[in-house]
Amino acid sequence: MNRARPEEFGRSTFALWGGQAVVVTTEPAAIVEARKLLFAETAAMDEACSRFRPDSELARVNAAAGSAVEVGALFGEVVSAALRAAAATRGDVDPTCGAGLEAIGYDRDIELLHEDGVRVVVHEYLPAPGWQCMAWNPSTRTLRIPPGCVLDFGAVAKALAADRAAAAAAEALGCGVLVSLGGDIATSGPCPAAGWRVKVADDHRLGDQAPGQPISMRDGAVATSSTTVRRWLGQSGPLHHVLDPRTGRPTESCWRTVSVAAAACVDANTAATTALVRGGLALGWLADQRLPARLVGHDGTVTVVGGWPREGAAGHR
Repeated sequence: MNRARPEEFGRSTFALWGGQAVVVTTEPAAIVEARKLLFAETAAMDEACSRFRPDSELARVNAAAGSAVEVGALFGEVVSAALRAAAATRGDVDPTCGAGLEAIGYDRDIELLHEDGVRVVVHEYLPAPGWQCMAWNPSTRTLRIPPGCVLDFGAVAKALAADRAAAAAAEALGCGVLVSLGGDIATSGPCPAAGWRVKVADDHRLGDQAPGQPISMRDGAVATSSTTVRRWLGQSGPLHHVLDPRTGRPTESCWRTVSVAAAACVDANTAATTALVRGGLALGWLADQRLPARLVGHDGTVTVVGGWPREGAAGHR
């Protein structure tokens, strides 16, 4: 992800959640500890919020639908972040889409879905019951969801893990840190003199070979949401994981990929997903939010808004 010369930075990668985790440090000697901190943070998030682990805290909450459940501190942080995202986007990003995702076949890790090669038969699309049905008490960390509701925190949990890992590593190691989880990028601590050089693209796994736009960022975060990567076959064509919560159907957006810059990765990810759901209406909303964004249409046409640099410009922050 980072394009600086190897001798100037520490850099480490590992496979994670159907994609790639990357950590970069401005002090090369700090990379071993930074990797340990990132691995620990993502492992804790997986244990708390994976919809594909029967032993996760999320599985326990979903199984107890109809009853109040006391949850851990990390899970509670995710719940609060997800509810803030839902409220800020008027439900375009909704954590109660779990049953809808399962109904269209996203009931296992994306790598297994691809390996199995199953052509999913969709019997019905399930609209989300809506985030307002979640009874959350942050002071006691108790959560109750109604029977039939299935929570999914995938995007919010990933972005929050990036924010937390970058902040924890920068504080512990005293250097600048960049974390990328599946292309969602968070930074913390002092940045390199020329800024962090990254590339935004449809598929982060292709690295420098991927078509995209190199940018420079001095702080904050950038998140990319796309309908081109987490895709699988349905009986009537391709399906993807970005749902319109009101219908339970994969969004039919005019955009294939949206990248957004914000102060935190959670905010950037929320805005990028919202833009996919809103389609053409996203341009005005992003401008009103004063969020720099890059939106790519299905034909590859790029539209920028909110001060995002045009192709060939030096950077955005």
